[in-house]
This record gives sequence, structure tokens and C-alpha cells, in this order.
Amino acid sequence: MRVRGVAAARSPAFRQSVAVLLATRALVWAAAILSARALGARSKVNASLNDAPQLTAAVGGAGRVLLTPLAHWDSVWYLGIVEHGYGPLGGGARLARAAFFPLYPLLVWLASGLGHSRSVQLVAAFAVSLAGLAGAFYLLHRLVTLELGAEHAVPVLLLVALFPGALFFGIPYAESLFLLASVGAFYAARTGHWAGAGALAGAASATRSVGVFLILPLGLIYLYGPRADRSERPRSGGQLHPRYPVRANIAWLALGPLGVAAYSAYLGLGVHHGDALAWMHVQALWSRHFAGPFGGLVDGARAAWNGVHALITGSASKIYLQHGELEGERAAVSDVALFGFALAAVAATIGTFRRLPVAYGVWVVAALALPLSYPADAQPLESLPRFLCVLFPLFMWLALWCRERRALDAMALVFAGLLGLFAAQYAAWEFVA
Repeated sequence: MRVRGVAAARSPAFRQSVAVLLATRALVWAAAILSARALGARSKVNASLNDAPQLTAAVGGAGRVLLTPLAHWDSVWYLGIVEHGYGPLGGGARLARAAFFPLYPLLVWLASGLGHSRSVQLVAAFAVSLAGLAGAFYLLHRLVTLELGAEHAVPVLLLVALFPGALFFGIPYAESLFLLASVGAFYAARTGHWAGAGALAGAASATRSVGVFLILPLGLIYLYGPRADRSERPRSGGQLHPRYPVRANIAWLALGPLGVAAYSAYLGLGVHHGDALAWMHVQALWSRHFAGPFGGLVDGARAAWNGVHALITGSASKIYLQHGELEGERAAVSDVALFGFALAAVAATIGTFRRLPVAYGVWVVAALALPLSYPADAQPLESLPRFLCVLFPLFMWLALWCRERRALDAMALVFAGLLGLFAAQYAAWEFVA
């Protein structure tokens, strides 16, 4: 095992993955620290309302300068779960904790020495996220090399790591862990390790609710490939007829839904909740509603149209009544930008189906089904960049598209600029859509 670990550490995949991680996280950290020093909590209302327990400022001195600017918004919720668990939560908005799945805060709790202190918890939250991101980048390098060839591995990593939504990698959010579990599940399936694929899918569904849908692409890989199992050979048949026979090892995929099942059982049987689907029912507390399958796209288009009209006519403060004049203009720009992300995601999804095995496209559609069917009331496509950043098949297609048009450097520069802007806004306690 030690020899294998040393060999992995010396491999090009490991070195290149670490290099991409360090370079891109340095950009995020620099932008966040400079913004925090120059602007402070630009939105003091957001800071006071969302970090009332001061969980994200638990460290002092250099630690506060380095860590606190990148531990805002949902970081407070995760750190609250690390410190207090899921209950007793009381009524009202505190019930909203149930929306945050348990694997990430559980790992942080363990890494912090079972919740040793707030400062240790904050450091552990960063450590778990960064370790998860390192593992995710390494496995993604291996997966891309297997699927597309080694020459595409670094471009894919760069595009994933520089995408504006990649702000949420390596900080106290669950995105790094979810990327690790989902990429790992795909890589395990592609290489014929079905126990690992099922276990990692289970870890994904214990991290975010959409992880339960990993069973769909994994099942497609099992039945239709591509597969690297040496003991299996594809058999002929119709287009819909499985190319590979079903064997007993398909049962490992049943591990996939266990993460969400275990969390639901805890919520249903635990003395503090009694509602197995509380993680779904509390979406109303986050101002989300069911708008029909992918209805968020329609609502997002309408919001973008209203945003364009508001900016052209100068009526943003009237249309966005809950905001002041400046905030209304920012909300209008955000609606337009979010719809731009949605259009780009639709184009990339079509490209994914055209250029990659069908399982990759199915995963993208399945993973976007929940957030795009439950839009937010104020901004229908709220948090869409964060939902997109973990959908690695989109970036595999984008790398192919960019290399064929020699547009990789330009795309990376655009992504880097937007990522720096997102980090600066986030550090100033401005909401990053």
C-alpha cells in the first residue's frame, strides 16, 4: 500500500492536480483577503444577520485574516451543525439546518477532534474541503485521461477550478466533497470497481440530495458502458438492449441511495425532528417552491427579461421593490447573468450528450433537475453557478470545444476574472448568486 501511495504521489496526474489546486486557490484567497481588507463587511446587515454566533471568526490574528473572509454565508450553517448537530433546533428559520446533508459536517466534526473548539472546527472545515478537492482533482485527471486522453486532463482541471462557481471549492462548503464522491463514483464504474462506485455514490447522496441520482449514470455505465472490465465483453443486440450481462455485482449500486436514506431515517426517527423528508420540506424556508419540471428555466427567463427592461429604463429600484436603487440594479444584473449561466449550461449539456458517453449527459440533467424545478422566489436561478461547478461532464465537453477552437486561454482568463470577482464579493458579505 505504501509503494502504491508513493507511486501515485509521483505520478503526473498527482503533480498536475496539485499544481492546478494551488494556483487557482491562491487566486481565490488573494481576491478574498484583499477585498476583506479593503472593503471589510461591505454589507454589514448580511454579516450581522448571517453570522450572529460569530462562528466564522473563531480564529484570531493571521488565522482571521486568512480564513474568515472565505467562511461566510452557508459556512455558518455547516459550522453550526458541527457545533450543535441538527437539534434541538426550535421553530422558525432554525429548522432550515435540515437542508444541509450530514456527511461534510460529520467529517469536519471528526477532523476537529469531535468538535474540540470553534477555532479548531473552522480550521478543520477548510482542511476537509481542501483534502476533498485535492482528491477530486486527482480522480478527475485520471477519469479524463481514460475518457478523452491525457492531453485533455489539465485543460479540464483548469476550467473546473477557474469556473466562477469554483469559489465554493476548498472553503467550508460541501462542494469539494460532493465533487470527490461523484467523480470517484464515475471513475470506479469506468474501471469496473462496482463496490467502490456504489459506496462513493452513497457518500454523494449523504452530501447533497441530488447524489441519489448517481444511480442513473452508474446503471447506464454498467449496462451499456463504456467499461474497462476485462472479464466482461460487450454482446450484440438492439440499440436499447444492454451490451453487458447483469451479474451479481450490480447489487453494489444499491449503496447509492443509502446516504439520503440514512439521513432521512435519522430525521424521521430522531427525537428532534420526526419528519423523514424534512430536508425537502424546509425548502420553503429557503424561499424555494416547486415550479414544475425545470420550471426554474422559464422563471429565470422571465426574471432576466425584467432585469434587462429595468436596466434599460432605469427602473430597477421600482421593479425590485425590496432593494434600494443600487441594490436593485445589482439584482437586475444578477438575474441577467444567471440566465446567461443557464443558457451556457443548456448548450454545454447538449454538447455533453453529443461528445461524451450518454451516462455523462444523464448525470448533468439529473443533477440539475431538483434546483431547476425548485426555483427561488426572489431570484429563480439563485446559486446556479454553485450547482454547475460540480458537474464535471460539462467541463469535459467545454475543454474539447475550447481546444478545437484554440480558445482555452481566453476562456480560462474570462473564468479567472469572474472567479476573482465572485471571491471579492463573497468576502465582503455580498451574496454571490
